[in-house]
Amino acid sequence: MPPSQPFLTFAASGPDARPRTRVFCFPHAGGSPRAFLRWQSSLGEDIEVTAFCPPGREQRHREPRAASVAELAAGAAEAVRAVADGPFLLFGHSLGAVVAFETARLLRGHPHLRHLIASGCSAPSLLPTRRVVETARLEGKTFTEAVGFFGGLPPEVVADEELAQLLLPALRADFRMVAGYRYLPAPPLDIPVTLVNGRDDPHVDAAALRPWARESVRPPELHWVDGGHFHFDPDPTAVTTVLRSVASGTEDADGERWDHVEVI
Repeated sequence: MPPSQPFLTFAASGPDARPRTRVFCFPHAGGSPRAFLRWQSSLGEDIEVTAFCPPGREQRHREPRAASVAELAAGAAEAVRAVADGPFLLFGHSLGAVVAFETARLLRGHPHLRHLIASGCSAPSLLPTRRVVETARLEGKTFTEAVGFFGGLPPEVVADEELAQLLLPALRADFRMVAGYRYLPAPPLDIPVTLVNGRDDPHVDAAALRPWARESVRPPELHWVDGGHFHFDPDPTAVTTVLRSVASGTEDADGERWDHVEVI
C-alpha cells in the first residue's frame, strides 16, 4: 500500500463484492487504525470497516503530522470524498470522535453521508477539557502517568520509562492537538448522531454529553455500555452492535450489552 494511502481496509471477498454501507473509523489519541480492522468479522459482508490513518502514522509515517484537528479533518474529508461512492457512516473514538465530527461538518450535504457515531467524547463545545490541556503540557514520566488516567496504556508501558519514550511521541502530539482544538459554532448537522459511552468512563459523564444535542437537527441517541473510556477493548461487541443497528436502520437486539438507550 503506498505511503500516501489514507485508509486501511480488508480486500473485498470477490470481484463483484460491494458492501451496502462503509464505516469510516477514526482512531483515538495515539491509537492504531489497524485495531478497527479486527471489527470486520463482527460486522459481516454488508458493512465494510475503513480506517483512517492520520499523516505521520504507520504507512503514512513519512508525511508530516497534522498541526490541528481542523487540518486533520480537512484531509479526511477530502479522502472520503474521493472514495465514498455509496452510503457511509463516520465513527470516531475520543480524539477520533472530534475529527469525525469536524469531518462530518465539512461533508455537510454529501449525498451518501448517513450518520455520525461518536464514542467516549464530550460534546465538542466543551473541548478541550482542563485535564487534557494540563496533560498535554507534561513531559516524560509525568505525562505517561497522567495519560494512564484514561486507561488506554498497559501498566507495563506506564512502568517502563524507556519503553514509554519510544512509544508515546504520537500520543503526545495527539494530546497537544486536542489541547489546541477550538470549537466554532455552526448550524447543526442534518444527519443523525449516536453517542456511545462507557458507564465507568472517568473522563466523560452524562453532563459532558448533553451539549451534543445542539450538534444535530434531531436529538442524539445515547448508548451506555459496560466499561470505561476504552469500553470496546478487548471486546467491541457493544460498538459493533450499534454500528450494525445504525447501518441497517433497525434495532438489532442480538448481542446487546447496554441497559437502555437515552435520547438527549
